[in-house]
Amino acid sequence: MSLTLEQVSGVVGGQTHIYPTDLTLTAGSLNVLLGPTLSGKTSLMRLMAGLDKPSAGRILWNGEDVTDQPVQKRNIAMVYQQFINYPAMTVYDNIASPLKIRGLDKAAIERRVMEAAELMKLGPMLQRRPMELSGGQQQRCALARALVKDADLVLLDEPLANLDYKLREELREELPRIFTASGAVFVYATTEPTEALLLGGNTAAMWEGKVTQFGETLDVYRRPNDIVTARVFSEPPMNFLSITKSGQQFSFGDGQTNAASGALAGLADGKYTMGFRANHLRLTRPNVDAISIKVTVNVVEITGSESFVHLQHADDRWVALVHGIQQPASGTELEVYVDPADVYVFGTDDALVLAPAIAAAA
Repeated sequence: MSLTLEQVSGVVGGQTHIYPTDLTLTAGSLNVLLGPTLSGKTSLMRLMAGLDKPSAGRILWNGEDVTDQPVQKRNIAMVYQQFINYPAMTVYDNIASPLKIRGLDKAAIERRVMEAAELMKLGPMLQRRPMELSGGQQQRCALARALVKDADLVLLDEPLANLDYKLREELREELPRIFTASGAVFVYATTEPTEALLLGGNTAAMWEGKVTQFGETLDVYRRPNDIVTARVFSEPPMNFLSITKSGQQFSFGDGQTNAASGALAGLADGKYTMGFRANHLRLTRPNVDAISIKVTVNVVEITGSESFVHLQHADDRWVALVHGIQQPASGTELEVYVDPADVYVFGTDDALVLAPAIAAAA
């Protein structure tokens, strides 16, 4: 099985929600749509499902054109962040409803409902009605109904957002196994880079209605092909610094300079944008080749095991994610450091020029 989008676009009221998009998603694959709110994730899912018709392009299922086929004729399941259940039915009957429609025998329905209920921790609640459940329990009911349906295409639009932390972690571990075993095409939308990494599979980075990059999740994370993708696939967002390379050094900001060591030494002279993730921005020098940058502390957020140090460099706001409790006072001027082995470099067209070696990337 495969789902293919060929130059699919979506325009509503003269506004482009989805720019021309090419994607091929295969059976048994988990495909994450990663992007901020309003990046087009839900709009793209609705086009895949047949809930909306594309303004241009074709949607193929196993090579067959289904662009004009209504959602009722497609074997799909969809779960939104805002759960949808049948209020007059029990949890058991909600989960069993797609199986009853298909005419499965009572024993098969019982077995599959109980399997899904056990996975979603709903066993003691099967005879309750949705309004007797918490919001998280109602979402788990909607997820269970989607999983038992045996759909060819399963669309999950931020389905874990309303669940408590412990259950989210359990389901993140379990869902990839379920996805692979089912043989369906799964599409999972999230705003969280960490969730994409935990789920694995493939990731399509999205920004303002465009798929900026699609590939294996770790490959997209390690080698974002442009600044936009790097920004989407970093939490906190990747820090950026405009630099000018000249000879064996580079300059930036108000006349600061550093030696161009390591892979940076091989760059041609010119202007670039250097990128580095928050966990690679350090308050102490990691080695003699480290790039040093003068900054001012804005504010510090302490989580306990880590501290988010918000920094100001000229007009740029950065975040350093450091271990332990760090408490530099607001307004403090200090130097921060980046190992050249951890930096990304983008050209004047914002395309990737240099990425960390895989052994160093994180």
